[in-house]
Amino acid sequence: MRKITFCEALNEALVEEMERDPSVFIYGIGVPDHKKIFGSTNHLLEKFGPDRCLDTPISEDAMTGVGLGAAINGLRPIHVHIRVDFLLLAMNQLANMASSCRYGFGGRRGAPLVIRAIVGRGWGQGFQHSKSMHAVMAHIPGLKVVLPTTPRDAKGLLIAAIRDDDPVLFFEHRWLYWQEAEVPEGSFVEPLGKGRILRKGSDLTIVATSWMNVEAVHAASILERRGVSIEIVDPRCLVPLDQAIIVESVKKTGRCLVADNDWVYCGFSAEVAALVSDACFGMLKGPVKRIGFAQTPCPTVRHLENAFYPNAETIVRTIERMLDLPEMDLSGERFFSHENRFKGPF
Repeated sequence: MRKITFCEALNEALVEEMERDPSVFIYGIGVPDHKKIFGSTNHLLEKFGPDRCLDTPISEDAMTGVGLGAAINGLRPIHVHIRVDFLLLAMNQLANMASSCRYGFGGRRGAPLVIRAIVGRGWGQGFQHSKSMHAVMAHIPGLKVVLPTTPRDAKGLLIAAIRDDDPVLFFEHRWLYWQEAEVPEGSFVEPLGKGRILRKGSDLTIVATSWMNVEAVHAASILERRGVSIEIVDPRCLVPLDQAIIVESVKKTGRCLVADNDWVYCGFSAEVAALVSDACFGMLKGPVKRIGFAQTPCPTVRHLENAFYPNAETIVRTIERMLDLPEMDLSGERFFSHENRFKGPF
């Protein structure tokens, strides 16, 4: 074990899989340029050459079609979308073509295509560059949807996604790129569809996605100071979803808060709320609560952007209301600080 960043873990997964399997190649806007997708594609061009690490025109629909064609002809493409917002331009290829391959071929063949889609706020990037979109993709049968949070999961889940025989959407929050944690050396797989308990607790379950897990851990450490024990469940995959780990946790704690890095309305948080309400109805001590984006485009100016994005403070205040606790003094806590490390937009 050694400590590496989320970004370095992604890079290790790519290098190891491209070394292991000559059918793997990576492409997308900016993949081989000097910025290297925040550093996640470092050394790939030099090591594997322009035939396996290549830039593309700004034509998301056509370039996703190239990946789909390569996938059904024996290759394993990894298509990088540096901004998930423009993945919408490839919806025909994803929703009508790639997702239906296995169904259309009678189960005999899938499309081993990985889409790396980068999400998350920066500093005032506004409504065209701040979406998440994972719930939209999870709604489409045939697409697997992965949201890693830790560096270990970034590596193990990306390797699993590359080896999978069906299309996988792999969502990476740009603020996670600097997170450091222990990651095993060498190749390993974290299975798709298996969640993880990030923190054990007894009073309330938080089911969180992507960056919201970082905020949930921060909130749990604050609440621990007043004797509140929080359990945090990271599903890691929306499709396939590990329903059992969520249900078991909520049955233990009796309370559930879903903290999603996306719009609340018709989102993944609604799916979890429905699951918990159905499976844990007799054991719930109160209704399932949800945190996420307001039903509005993301504003650009900082004070409105901060109001749009929930954080650890939002989680603490919500849990205080759920547990009927008085508000604690948070004046000494630092929130919305991570953007100071973000050097974007690219």
